[in-house]
Amino acid sequence: MSDAKLQTVLSALPPVTRQLDALPSNGPAPDGNFVKLNTNENPFPLPPIIMQSAVAALKCQYLYPDDDNISLREAASSTYGVSRDQVIAGNGSSELLGLIYRAFLAPGDKVAMMSPGFSFNRKLAMIQGAEFLEVGCQAHSLPMEQLLSGPAKDAKFIMLANPNNPTGTFLPISDIERLVAQSDRLVVLDEAYVDFAPDHGLRLINQYPNVLILRSFSKSYAAAGIRVGFGFGHPEIIGRLRNIQNVFNMNVIGHAVGISVLAHRGAYAENHKHIKDERERVTVALSQLGFSVTPSRANFLLARVPAGQDGSWWQAALERQKILVAFFPDKGLEHCIRVSIGTKEQMDAFLAAAGDIAGSLMVPSSKGREASGSASSLR
Repeated sequence: MSDAKLQTVLSALPPVTRQLDALPSNGPAPDGNFVKLNTNENPFPLPPIIMQSAVAALKCQYLYPDDDNISLREAASSTYGVSRDQVIAGNGSSELLGLIYRAFLAPGDKVAMMSPGFSFNRKLAMIQGAEFLEVGCQAHSLPMEQLLSGPAKDAKFIMLANPNNPTGTFLPISDIERLVAQSDRLVVLDEAYVDFAPDHGLRLINQYPNVLILRSFSKSYAAAGIRVGFGFGHPEIIGRLRNIQNVFNMNVIGHAVGISVLAHRGAYAENHKHIKDERERVTVALSQLGFSVTPSRANFLLARVPAGQDGSWWQAALERQKILVAFFPDKGLEHCIRVSIGTKEQMDAFLAAAGDIAGSLMVPSSKGREASGSASSLR
């Protein structure tokens, strides 16, 4: 009887949701001995002055946070030189991505994204019953014709990440402005990694009503676990997104840390310099091991692994040495791994492990059979 009741309950789900499988629980979390370089977190603690704001906020744990995130939005308005009505604050920029998909897409609509891109966008489109169009592009140029008059011309909006994830590549803002100027559709510019890049697109929101910019404090401001994100755009678009946002979507610690970060961004200068310096050091070291590394403007590297094994094999081999990196099965990425930039000690451990693995595969030809068997045992 319980099974029949369950089927009755499940039948009440809309068709799109019924297509989703029940999500199983993941396995146990890696222990503290793992070097975690798979999710692009910033590895450093909060600066002391910002940590003080987080601790102080705990004393207000019995209070709801500001309605409509008003004080955090005002702080962002002052810092970035925009009006308060041009700002929405979110529980990470991922919450704001979800709001955009809910607001703009109905079943049967289309959305376009540069490929390869942030895979979470595919799921958000599927939940809305929308068709997800992936438009391939060269590393440093936008496929303007495909976006304006090709299959993507009917998309309700276009997703661009700059710097891009998972490649780390950066497009000139002038190219993005040309797209925004020539299109009458919304262009969502995800700038989660922009603090590691040479330029940003925030100035576009005062010139074009069809651009919406997302920022995150997870990457450059070491607050991934606190969940602070922003969207910037025309007040008519921002106001509608705020109107469908969950009540009290952020917590008091997120508000306090967000306001403090905005007031003390200079406290992160050494942090950002370290990541850029390590990014270059690791690029050189990986190249010497036979990897081909995509030039990155983010806090991670996409590296094509040496010939002979694919990215999945390398991910598993590194995990056996307690190093976690990301692998993507998408077409064109099968032979790549993505490596977050961590502390010097973490990157030294990664490079040592990668060197050991690469060395184990480079054996004298007289031991070819033995090497082949050894490599197979690592699969």
